[in-house]
Amino acid sequence: MSPLDLLDGFTMRALADLLAALLLLGGLLFMFIGSIGVVRLPDGFHRIHAVSVCATLGLTGMLLGACFHIGSVVLISKAAMTIVFLFVAAPAGSHLLAKAAHDANLPQWGKTLSDELAEDKEAFGVEEWIGVSLEQPPIPEADSENAGTGGGKKKTSAA
Repeated sequence: MSPLDLLDGFTMRALADLLAALLLLGGLLFMFIGSIGVVRLPDGFHRIHAVSVCATLGLTGMLLGACFHIGSVVLISKAAMTIVFLFVAAPAGSHLLAKAAHDANLPQWGKTLSDELAEDKEAFGVEEWIGVSLEQPPIPEADSENAGTGGGKKKTSAA
């Protein structure tokens, strides 16, 4: 008995539905693991990572499962665009969220081995790190003649 004999009697529709079910279950598994990570991981940075990775892979699995089950060209093109957007936006969004948490001094787990962002900020200085000067420009003093006129030119009357 060959392995191909196991597929005897299966139609392409049955194979597509089986693959859809496996992809949906895989996506659901990733989503479930991500939700456990939010509850169980020790600090915000680990939780952000768990949510980002598991949501990306979970949603991808679910969208691919829907594509195999429904199979319409419109759905496949929309799912493909969503997956591309997801693979670009989710890592960028989680990176920005983690950087904002770091800038707000969110406490890290005690067993964190290194904090390379803090080391870089210390080595280069904050102004060089963010690329702009934090020094505020001086505010010009108001002239006594233009006081109360909004600092514009003094109106002169034509005689």
